[in-house]
Amino acid sequence: QLRLVEVGGGLAQPGGSLRLSCVVSGNGVRLYHWAWYRQGPGEQRTLVARLTKDDEPEYTDPVNGRFTISRDNAKNILYLQMNSLKPEDTAVYYCNVEGRPYFWSTNRRDYWGQGTQVTVSS
Repeated sequence: QLRLVEVGGGLAQPGGSLRLSCVVSGNGVRLYHWAWYRQGPGEQRTLVARLTKDDEPEYTDPVNGRFTISRDNAKNILYLQMNSLKPEDTAVYYCNVEGRPYFWSTNRRDYWGQGTQVTVSS
């Protein structure tokens, strides 16, 4: 029911910046738990940042202070501003959102984008 498309990945130098966008389209579900994940080579997919139910940003330690997650509620776009990039940030980045038919529903499903490659290298 939902389509998530990540854009904005590419090659950046250490200390540089990139801005990722996740465009969500589709109807019939309400959206919750917006988040960014990443998966480096030979690694498990891990949480990078998320928005709480009150749109409060939360970050994992490796990116805290360098990345900023935000959302455009009107356009259903999730952003990840990445500053002070490090080589260890190299990974495929995925956006993730939970869909429900209504707020109180127990029928909840995670939706994922196709991922966008971020490479940090000089």
